[in-house]
Amino acid sequence: MDKLIITVTVDSSMSYPGNRLMPPIEDTAAVAQHYIDAVRAGASICHHHGVHHLETEMQPDGKRLSRIDHDGWRDLTERIRATGDDPLIQFGIASARLPEKVKLMELKPDMMSYAFNVHDEFFQPDPAYPAVEMYAIHPRDELEEFTRAALDHGVKTEVECFYTGAFWNLEYIRERSLLENPVWATLFLGWKGGAWTPPTHDALLYMVRHLPENVNWNLSVMDPAHWKLLPLAIAMGGHVRVGWEDYPYLPDGSLAQSNAELVQVAVDVARSVGREIATPEEARAIAGITR
Repeated sequence: MDKLIITVTVDSSMSYPGNRLMPPIEDTAAVAQHYIDAVRAGASICHHHGVHHLETEMQPDGKRLSRIDHDGWRDLTERIRATGDDPLIQFGIASARLPEKVKLMELKPDMMSYAFNVHDEFFQPDPAYPAVEMYAIHPRDELEEFTRAALDHGVKTEVECFYTGAFWNLEYIRERSLLENPVWATLFLGWKGGAWTPPTHDALLYMVRHLPENVNWNLSVMDPAHWKLLPLAIAMGGHVRVGWEDYPYLPDGSLAQSNAELVQVAVDVARSVGREIATPEEARAIAGITR
């Protein structure tokens, strides 16, 4: 069994807007420090959102997504890299439009997320805040264009999978030699909206059993079942994603004071079942990423 790769996701501005500890996303120094502390606690992949702004209404192209502040992404990336801790940089916001995603590839992240299924998300964990919603379809010609651009830029695609239809698209794209093996795929359970898959042990087992071959899988759970499902993923040989974006609470239900605290829980769970934690260098080797 491979060592455990832990991904950290700091930005809860959309998913948990009531998190009083989350710095403004424009404060890249503060956000970067959360990533740096999390890496030193055991994370090896930094999944970040740079600086972005969610559209408030459906746009003429039939999408309601995020707009990218390119300079903000550059600044946050450079701050994380400047420490010398050398984590993998994974650009998130799979909900951004394709031209903006391709432009971000110029910043040379190790990985970049793209949803291989529809985007239909609904965030409202606290009814005191208005719901955050995102909508888009990602047709196969768009997936081909994205993955071809990623290969051209030397960026590994992270395949976001909210349900098993994404697996079919994964194989469709891989058959066209546009995904490098091993593929890196993240399974999303409990993310509310029309692409929702329930956050249950049965759902995780179903997803994993239907994964195509030669795929490294990673689990993200946005639900109080978070700490019930991540141990199963760790024991099964999968990798895990933690942080304020996905689920900002500790197993006792209290708000984590830092993302490093959440990473530490995952580290402790893994070591309790005899699984060691991958360093960034080891994570690159497992994920099939060359510099």
